[in-house]
Amino acid sequence: MNLIAAADENWGIGKNGGLLAHISGDMKYFRDTTKGKVVVMGRKTLESFPGGKPLKNRVNIVLTQNQDFAPEGVTVCHSIEETLETLKQYPKEDVFIIGGGMIYKAFLPWCEKAYITHVYHTFEADTYLPDLEAQEDWKMASAGERFTNGPEGDQPALDYEFRIYDCLLYT
Repeated sequence: MNLIAAADENWGIGKNGGLLAHISGDMKYFRDTTKGKVVVMGRKTLESFPGGKPLKNRVNIVLTQNQDFAPEGVTVCHSIEETLETLKQYPKEDVFIIGGGMIYKAFLPWCEKAYITHVYHTFEADTYLPDLEAQEDWKMASAGERFTNGPEGDQPALDYEFRIYDCLLYT
């Protein structure tokens, strides 16, 4: 199982239910990495997508405690255990945890890889990923080229790079 996210210098990933920044290169990386795969998210993450619609060309699995939540085009699970059972039908390397914060923390123990877009900036955030660099079971396996996005609208120019972390428990 994999995790994919964009995080700032303090591992911040969101504020007020939204992303901290809109980086076109990160969005393309996310699309290319998860296309044809299984994405696991919380209800609020699904609802943050345009029209609250599931991502195209992916199997969308949503974890929620809301028993009445039944949007079209998604598999709904109501517990971590039910989600893990549902995921058994897919190759683990094809599963990507995509948020939000509580979902990342809940599934981190089952993740073997983390695809992190590291943003060289510190935002005002209210949602964070666990700092993988401070976790003894995680190690950065690679860091790609450094890119610059923007500036765009209110957003300053942002430097970022794509990093891959491996969980040492699975290597």
